[in-house]
Amino acid sequence: MTLREIEHLLRDFILTSPSNTLGPSLGEPAWDDILVGLAPGEDPVFQSFKTHVGEFHFTPEELFNLTFPDQTASPEELSVISWVLPQREATKASNRAETRYPSRHWVMARFPGEEFNILLRRHCVDSLALKGIRAVAPQLSPEWKQEISPRFGRASSWSERHVAYAAGLGTFGLSDGLITSRGKAHRLGSVVARIRLKPTPRPYTNHHAYCLFFTTGKCLDCAKRCPVGAIGTRGHDKEKCWAHVGGTCARHIREAFGFDGYGCGLCQTGVACESGIPEAG
Repeated sequence: MTLREIEHLLRDFILTSPSNTLGPSLGEPAWDDILVGLAPGEDPVFQSFKTHVGEFHFTPEELFNLTFPDQTASPEELSVISWVLPQREATKASNRAETRYPSRHWVMARFPGEEFNILLRRHCVDSLALKGIRAVAPQLSPEWKQEISPRFGRASSWSERHVAYAAGLGTFGLSDGLITSRGKAHRLGSVVARIRLKPTPRPYTNHHAYCLFFTTGKCLDCAKRCPVGAIGTRGHDKEKCWAHVGGTCARHIREAFGFDGYGCGLCQTGVACESGIPEAG
């Protein structure tokens, strides 16, 4: 298989599946495009995540072999397929207008939108299986779990953002969001497969290469957008952020939209990196 073939099978599912929706209250698709990157299973960057994130962060080999103990693979036999689902313009525009709570569009992209992303992961795994290729979607694995990083606090045993960075799809911003060629407003997914695929280039050497604050010392758009001051020159205060996202906003979503959810995303919209890699001006 090639990158183009993988892009086709994922994009075709996005464009044809009736499950790609923001729900009946909005009657719009959640997603209309996708970016795909590929990383080799033996890439040293995966081992480096154990140092930078935590020893608990899986390498592709560890995750695959836990899933398929009857047919273990070496790192050189594996590839990681990573993707970005850019938020649609209507979703970004609605959240851009907010100053404290997430818009309905943003919340629905987080819930029915992410439910579709789960189906997309399964579609990728199932499509590969039809070709005799074993694969696992790490976030759907029973081995995946939330963890606490000694350096960064809230973390997980497979970070979709870090994997997208490994696959050449983007670098990290001051708020910890991943800035891609389509910006920072998105959702991510990945699959580990027993197949050798040509890696996509990683066109950066610094994990903050696309963030204006780290490259110029200026910007701070995301800090200005944060309604609770969880972002500053020292970075992202995850606990203060979660108190707002999972507490204040969750209560608002229950009262305003009538279901249990959470989210914010203000630092991903109304910022220089919302829809692309910002240029220093």
